[in-house]
Amino acid sequence: MKKIIISGGGTGGHVFPAIAIANALERSGQDVEILFVGAEGRLEMEKVPAAGYRVIGLPVRGFRRRLTWENAAVVASLYRSLRAARRVVDDFRPDAVVGVGGYASGPVGWAATRAGVPLVLQEQNSLAGVTNRLLARRAARICVAYEGMERYFGKEKVILTGNPVREELPRAIHAREEGIAFHGLDARRKTVLVTGGSLGAASLNRAVSRWLERFAAWDDVQVLWQCGKGYSQGLERALRGTIPPNVILTPFLERVELAYACADVVVARAGACTISELTLLGKAAVLVPSPNVSGDHQTRNARALVDKGAAILLADGEVEARLADTLAALLADDGRRRDLSERARALGRPDASERIAGIILSVTNKN
Repeated sequence: MKKIIISGGGTGGHVFPAIAIANALERSGQDVEILFVGAEGRLEMEKVPAAGYRVIGLPVRGFRRRLTWENAAVVASLYRSLRAARRVVDDFRPDAVVGVGGYASGPVGWAATRAGVPLVLQEQNSLAGVTNRLLARRAARICVAYEGMERYFGKEKVILTGNPVREELPRAIHAREEGIAFHGLDARRKTVLVTGGSLGAASLNRAVSRWLERFAAWDDVQVLWQCGKGYSQGLERALRGTIPPNVILTPFLERVELAYACADVVVARAGACTISELTLLGKAAVLVPSPNVSGDHQTRNARALVDKGAAILLADGEVEARLADTLAALLADDGRRRDLSERARALGRPDASERIAGIILSVTNKN
């Protein structure tokens, strides 16, 4: 039996690829036992058990970017996490450890390499995360989603695999009718999906709110607007009586694959998970990178598509003013949408999970 630890998490962009990798390992035909190690109180402590895997939480937390006494507590939690990670590795005795980024990935990766266990890193973004950069020298393999990542890690360890996506996503390719019915939409209209992710995005919400009257005049278009749980009540109060029938406001997407399935155009942030989903499904997209991420890495992610003619880029500061005109031009141009879709699909890597699982198993065989 091969024993694998998958470490990291904190956000959906880390957690869902990690679960997809675990599922691919289970499908590999090899006898595997998988243990997740995450951060206490973070998303993985909910999502990993729901996916059927065991997870252990470490007390690790992230540093504040500004100078604050809170960082002293972060250092203490890091020390406790390093000790806990060593105990987990010693007790579980893994054949390989996989780091997907996020708070817990650092202590577990460090403990693995100290114990002589092969470490495989998975970097989702076009700007390498701090944890993965610190661990890279000790890693056996580094799986990346973008070309040119050798500038962070060195050429000899890097393998271009793409990012794993949620298991349900591929079915969206042929589920338009189901998606239309699930969301109560009109099959005769073109559909714009606006999503700021599970938390929502203030700039996207302001942009849609500003142009509701214009959207109401579009007889052949409907908007599925996912605003985020934290914004929904305020928007419903502020916009009561002004949301037109062709705009559907929802706090979150219960079946994200069905939202993608019925979308002719997607307006979204440019997180690594979102980019991978859009390219896998070949969706014409308007990308609005979040300015509130380290190193402006979402803009780099978006540029990887835009520079190849596979998406449209709007800066966060200009989306409110330009969203309606951008959508109007794109919805009126079937050829442009088709071209964006085809170019996006050409960048997709549907076998990313299986490729990464194979790389993990290959380093266990060498160990």
